[in-house]
Amino acid sequence: MKSIRVLAVIEATSITGPAKNLLQFARMARSGGAQPLVEVSIAAFHRPHEPDLFLQAARQMSIPVYPIPEAHRFDARVIGLLAALGRSLQPDVVESHAVKSHFLLRKSGLNRLAPWVAFHHGYTWPDLRAQLYNQLDRWSLRAPSRVVTVSQPFQRELIRHGVPGARIEIVHNAIEPGWGTAPQAPAELRAELGINPAQKVILIVGRLSGEKGHLALLRAFGQLVDAGTRDAHLLIVGEGPERGRIETAIRHLGLSEMATLTGQVPTAEPYYGIADLAVLSSFSEGSPNALLEAMAARVPIVATAVGGIPEIVADRASALLVPPWDPDALCGAMRELLANQALARDLTARAFELILTRHTPEARARRLVAIYTAALASQERYSS
Repeated sequence: MKSIRVLAVIEATSITGPAKNLLQFARMARSGGAQPLVEVSIAAFHRPHEPDLFLQAARQMSIPVYPIPEAHRFDARVIGLLAALGRSLQPDVVESHAVKSHFLLRKSGLNRLAPWVAFHHGYTWPDLRAQLYNQLDRWSLRAPSRVVTVSQPFQRELIRHGVPGARIEIVHNAIEPGWGTAPQAPAELRAELGINPAQKVILIVGRLSGEKGHLALLRAFGQLVDAGTRDAHLLIVGEGPERGRIETAIRHLGLSEMATLTGQVPTAEPYYGIADLAVLSSFSEGSPNALLEAMAARVPIVATAVGGIPEIVADRASALLVPPWDPDALCGAMRELLANQALARDLTARAFELILTRHTPEARARRLVAIYTAALASQERYSS
């Protein structure tokens, strides 16, 4: 069978979770990780003076990438540019990532050019513009041939919004089993960050946005310190709109000497190399890359039992899971894992086994190629 040509539409300036997954799949699918081969081209919206880390990463991997210039977030000219690009490339399948790309792909008419696979990564609500796009998604996602989401709760939410259940596929994210070999010496990184070699590092990786629960984690960490755990250091990796509130909470809780914010980093891999514990304190999640990263890096995990997290790890089998919005439970789980090294070793071993058996890029690529193939077959049946 001939290869499948896919045009992927995404808004990405940095290497976010969806961007990372798209690049990973594009590399895997063209190398024979799944059959038939898939050749991915990427259309990425880009505004002047914005970071172009995603564009750079795609080019370094020799993935064809087409910047779609836009003057501002609601620049209507991108609709025509997107349509023209589709007519030029004539892909077999078009796909979109997240709410803005869904809306603009449907408005451009690319869904009439080829079967459309839409990747739903969940919703955030940082401002009115994002909320508007989220509402528009109810219109956008009724048109794709397939909607790929990352957890059962997200699937149920899509069905409530009118997406036919038969079109929805659940595909969890993936990670290379060898991920997590830190390229930087742990002692050197600790020295750069001003973290004492004797301190236990509690790591959280992710966008600094409300749904990630950083403020609840800070309250739990403050309780941990107040209860006598003075040798812990909280390391917060990522950037986002909640940074100001997080910095204020750190000062208010008297944790300035015990918490560090790194800002945006090219990769979180070195930070797992110095972590004694990884935490996901989210109130909403899909299939979080930070969870898979901790599993691959063999760092013990405390996470909230939300979204797709319980579909990936199980409480007291491969992680400790706690309710969301519960700093007391979060504090207790962190204290237990820091104190019980035998439990921590057991959890990390079982979590790594799950990476090997369920969450490799090859397995994810095979699943996605099967979805593309089914979408093409459905279109052929309908056309005939």
